Amino acid sequence: MQVSSQYTHQPGRERHLDPALAKRVQQVKLRTHRLMNTALAGSYRSTFRGTGIEFEEVRPYIPGDDVRSIDWNVTARTGEPYVKLFREERELTVNLIVDTAITLGFGTQHWTKREGAAQLTALISMVALRNQDRVGLTLFGSEPGLHLQPSKGAHHTQRLIRAVMTAPVAHGRSDYSAVLQAAERTLHRRSLLFFVSDFHAAGHDREWVEVMARLERRHDVIAVRVVDPLEEALPEVGRLRLGAMDGAGGQLEVDTSSAIVRDAWAREASVRKRVIEKGLKRARVSHFDLDLGGDLADPLVAFFRRREMSRGGA
Repeated sequence: MQVSSQYTHQPGRERHLDPALAKRVQQVKLRTHRLMNTALAGSYRSTFRGTGIEFEEVRPYIPGDDVRSIDWNVTARTGEPYVKLFREERELTVNLIVDTAITLGFGTQHWTKREGAAQLTALISMVALRNQDRVGLTLFGSEPGLHLQPSKGAHHTQRLIRAVMTAPVAHGRSDYSAVLQAAERTLHRRSLLFFVSDFHAAGHDREWVEVMARLERRHDVIAVRVVDPLEEALPEVGRLRLGAMDGAGGQLEVDTSSAIVRDAWAREASVRKRVIEKGLKRARVSHFDLDLGGDLADPLVAFFRRREMSRGGA
């Protein structure tokens, strides 16, 4: 895997996208629009119904009203009993935390994992936009990256896609604990939080599970593991030369004609997946895989439906 410069920069000027990358950004936008469907939009709203209730108005007390809803300040001021009325708060705040590690640049399908993460960002942003919800974005790697405050609008959605696609490649292992701790400190309002990564650094960070568990107690956290099919199983195509998938640099040559090599590769992938799933289970976090080998909208729709069914049966 080779990592090339994604943009050029001249002092005193804005960064200009490399033409090839600009074309890929446009392709991601167009593909995401094609992936949008009514099932996705409908499942989103029925699954995530808002974050609570908020005050709407006061009105005169009517016999039969709950006395606990009496507004004693207004009652004392007017001399007549008044009650507070509340309504369900429909607007959600959605926050996406997206990994920009060098391992996300890997891809054997039409899209890299980074581009898959960008398409997921676009899909979530567009369904949120349809429901008048605000979406924010935080990028991270071995160090903190770009942060965009939650907002609405088509222009904001385009900005989110571009931000994920054009973020500088983060060399070294991603620091999950640091970005989750930052979210813990700064997210004061309950949010729907998507944590998007390939989780290749999960085994090297001992604290992220505990931090994510604390975050889940205050927010609705959903973890998304972006995975390329080749990471799970090797095709039998002879010798392959791959960039190191752990982000350490260098290249790895694999003889895929060997059944022993293919079996060992699959076992290692299975162990890695179990470690990640065990951590997410300990954190009590919902999760799903975004497999680049299929339609990228399908895992999101399936997840929304599973969540809706589990809540309906609760």
